[in-house]
Amino acid sequence: MSEAASSRRPRGRWTLRRRLVAVVLILLAAVAAVMGVVSTVALRSSLIGQIDDRLSAASQRAQQAPQRFQEDAPDPSAPRPSTQTPPALGLPGQDVGTVNVYQFDGITLSGYLDDNGDSQELTDAQLDLLLSLTPDGDPITLDLPDLGSYRAVAVTNADGDLSVTALPLADATATVDAFLAVEIAVGVVGLLVGGGLATVLLRRELRPLDRVAATATRVAEMPLARGAVQIAERVPEADTDPGTEVGKVGSALNRMLGHVESALSARHESETQVRRFVADASHELRTPLASIRGYAELVQRLPEPVPQDARRAMDRVESEATRMTGLVEDMLLLARLDAGRDLDQTEVDLAGLAVDAVADAHVAGPDHVWHLDLGEEDAEPPSPVIGDEHRLRQVLLNLLSNARVHTPPGSTVTVSVRDEGTQVVLRVRDDGPGIAEPLRSRLFERFTRGDESRNRAAGSTGLGLAIVHAVVTAHSGTIEVDSTPGATTFTVRLPRATAEA
Repeated sequence: MSEAASSRRPRGRWTLRRRLVAVVLILLAAVAAVMGVVSTVALRSSLIGQIDDRLSAASQRAQQAPQRFQEDAPDPSAPRPSTQTPPALGLPGQDVGTVNVYQFDGITLSGYLDDNGDSQELTDAQLDLLLSLTPDGDPITLDLPDLGSYRAVAVTNADGDLSVTALPLADATATVDAFLAVEIAVGVVGLLVGGGLATVLLRRELRPLDRVAATATRVAEMPLARGAVQIAERVPEADTDPGTEVGKVGSALNRMLGHVESALSARHESETQVRRFVADASHELRTPLASIRGYAELVQRLPEPVPQDARRAMDRVESEATRMTGLVEDMLLLARLDAGRDLDQTEVDLAGLAVDAVADAHVAGPDHVWHLDLGEEDAEPPSPVIGDEHRLRQVLLNLLSNARVHTPPGSTVTVSVRDEGTQVVLRVRDDGPGIAEPLRSRLFERFTRGDESRNRAAGSTGLGLAIVHAVVTAHSGTIEVDSTPGATTFTVRLPRATAEA
């Protein structure tokens, strides 16, 4: 199959249950995601607030450290310390990772406490970044090269000295990451559990809809095309509660089934009346038609000379009466078959009927080539079938007549009879022009003609194949047609006669 054909192939739609489960999972995922984002942002804000409080306290200690250093010195008049380590880092209670920069009188003291609590010097890049902060006393977040993310605050005292203090965010970030991982794990487990519970609950809640669908399926499988129809199937009363959506569907289906049953009963009654009328009319027409034919023959047999025009008129009267008699007989037969009249049930040699039918066809159509195929000479003859010999003979005659009328002179018609499994298969094949699709799809309908003409020379009554189909169906058989230009085959399958039959 080409890629274009594959792309045009319709994708299978999800069932309602699957779509509802998907919607539930999407809603759960959305709620979990919103809750996760909100709780993570709240946690991070809380941790940052705590760090800012510690940072404010550390900044105050850092501002007081030089003064305390001088007060604790032996000589208070001694100059401020000129070491590279800020005085604040020497105070007790400073957290690991605390960064302090102190700038006064053109001297800059900077450093940070490592994991062991020892003071380490800052690099020039780190120092430049800290000195670039605005001393407004507001904490900000920044990334110190090689040290990571920090919260820092820069302030100046009354003497104009600059103090910058920074605390690491590593612990807060690790806490947020761990919290986020736990949230994701809990969310995934919650989605799995929610999906399972949703599947179970939706399956239970949608069982009434399954029962409604099962009822509709059983009705769809019932033979509603012909005969008296009684639709006993109904949706259970428990599934027709108008207070629920499924109950509304069940109640509507029950009302529809009742309406359909009433309509089909009315249709069957109408068809029965039409069949009875056709049967009665056909039966009543047989007597006057026989009288017309009899008087026409009587006129032609008069001893007195009959004018030529009158003789031709009587010939036409007799011919049309004969044709009308055949039409009436066909309509009467169809009416009897529609009414389900019992057929004779005897063993019928279908092969023998085929021999007689082909012999008659030789006489009726000498301009055609007729073949009979009953298998190899030493093979077993085809099995008999159970049925009405007269009607089955009519099937063969109608099929061969159809082949003779609708194929040009010189066409070859082959009749074969074979045993195939539990069936006897009759095939009538010709090499004529074939049957076009618009006609082939309605070939076994009544009054279907190969052309629109209604005269005897070019057209027919259109009942021949309809009778074939009705007779074969009455014998529990099937008939199919396969036609292409140069090969048209009618295949009749009938059950083989068995000891039980």
